[in-house]
Amino acid sequence: MSPARQARLGRPAVEETHTNSTGSTSRRVWQLAWPTILSNLLLTTIQFSHIKILSGLGTSSVAAVTTGHRVFFLVQAMMMGLSVATTAIVARNWGAGNRPGAEMATWTSMALCVALAALLTIPLLIFPHGVAASFGLDAETTHRAGEFIFWYAIFCVFLSINMILSTALRATGDVITPLWFLFASVVLNVLLAYWLTYGSFGLPRMGIAGTALGGGLAAGITAVLFTLRWWRGKFTLGAVKRWHIDPTITRQIIQIGTPAIIEQGFIQFAMLAFFLILGQYGTEAYAAYGIGISVVSFSLVVAFGFGIATATLVGQQLGAGDPKSAMAAGWRGLRMAIAAMVFFSVLLAIYAEELAGFMIEDPEAVRLTVIFIYLIALSQPVMAIEITLAAALRGAGDTRFPLVNTIIGMIAGRLIPAVIFVVLDMSIYWMFATTLFDFGIKAVLIVHRYRAGHWLYLKLSTQR
Repeated sequence: MSPARQARLGRPAVEETHTNSTGSTSRRVWQLAWPTILSNLLLTTIQFSHIKILSGLGTSSVAAVTTGHRVFFLVQAMMMGLSVATTAIVARNWGAGNRPGAEMATWTSMALCVALAALLTIPLLIFPHGVAASFGLDAETTHRAGEFIFWYAIFCVFLSINMILSTALRATGDVITPLWFLFASVVLNVLLAYWLTYGSFGLPRMGIAGTALGGGLAAGITAVLFTLRWWRGKFTLGAVKRWHIDPTITRQIIQIGTPAIIEQGFIQFAMLAFFLILGQYGTEAYAAYGIGISVVSFSLVVAFGFGIATATLVGQQLGAGDPKSAMAAGWRGLRMAIAAMVFFSVLLAIYAEELAGFMIEDPEAVRLTVIFIYLIALSQPVMAIEITLAAALRGAGDTRFPLVNTIIGMIAGRLIPAVIFVVLDMSIYWMFATTLFDFGIKAVLIVHRYRAGHWLYLKLSTQR
C-alpha cells in the first residue's frame, strides 16, 4: 500500500479510533497555542504602536513607517525560513528523546541565522534611502522611510537571536519563556520609541528616526538578557558552548530552510510589488492599507499561533514514530484556528470604524481603512486553512509544497489581478479584495496536499 493511500486511510482511522484522545489533543494544541498567540499579538502591537506614535506627525510619517516595516518584514521573513527548519529539526529530536541533537540544532540554527541577518543588513545600512525610493512615494515620505530603515537595520542581528531562541524553546514545548522575554521587549520598544520620537525625559526629539532607534534598542537589550539566561543553562535547551556546528544538521537546516526562505522572500518581494501597484491609488489608500493590515493582523496572528502549535506537535509526534497522531494534530489545530479567527474577525468588523478613527485622523484614510477591514475579515476562514495546514507540513519538514503554493496564490490571486485592476482603472476596493483571491487559491491546494499524506513519511536524522 502506498504512503499516500495509507495517509488517506489514516485520517478517518484517527478520528474513529482516537476519539478518547481528542480532548487531550485539543488541550495540547491550546497549551502550545495560547502563549504563541499572545506572543504574535505582542509582535503585532509593535507596528500598531509605531503607527499610532507617528500618526501625530501626519499621514506622510504613517506611510513612511508602513514602508519601513514592510522592508523589515522581508528581512525577518528570510530569517523565518531558518526558524521553520529549526522548529522541524528541534521538535523531531525532542520527540525522539534526543536532547543533545535538539541543542546542537539550536546552536547551528543560531549561527546560520546571525550570519544571514548580517548579510541582509548590509544594503539597508548602505542604501536606506535607495531602498525606500523603490516604493515610488513622494520625496518627504521617502526620506522619512529611509531614516527609519537605517536606524532599525543596525539591530537586525539581535532580532535574529531572539527569533531562533524563541523558536527552539517553543519546539520543545516551552512556550512561556519566549512570551515573557517578548513582553519585556515590546514594553521597552513602545516606551523607548515614544520617548525618542518626541524627546521625553530629556532625550533628543528624533522624529521617525527615534521610533526606529527605540525599537532597535529594545530588541538589543532583550537579546542580550535572553542569551545570558540561555548560556547559563536556565532553559530546557542548553547552549553547546563550543565553536562547532554539526555538518549533518547544517545540511538539514539548509535543505528544509531554503524553500522556506525562498517562500518568505517571495512573499515579501511580491508584497513589495503589490505596494508599488497600490501606490498608484495615492497616499491615503497606501496608508489605509498599512493601517488595515496592522489592525486586522490582531486576528490573523491567531492562525499563526495555532499554526506554530500544530507544527510543534506534528514534529514531535513524527519524532516519536506516531504519524496518525501527527495527522490528527493538524486537523484539530485547523478546526480550532478557524473557530478562533472567525470570532476575532467578527469583533474587528464590528469595531472597524472605531479602530480606524483611533489610528489616524485623515477622513479619507479612515473611510478606506474601514472598507479594507470589512473585506479582509471575509478572508479570515480561508487564511486559517492555509496558514495552519502549511505550518503542519513545515513542521514535518515539507517546505517545498508551501513554496509552490505561495507562488501560485500570489501570482494568480494577487499580482495579476492587481495589475488588471490598475490598467482598467477599477476601484481600490478590488485591490483590497485580492487578499481573498490569494488565500482562497492557496487554501484549496493545501488541503489537497495535506490529505494526500506524503509529508508523513519524510525522514529527518535524530542521531545523537
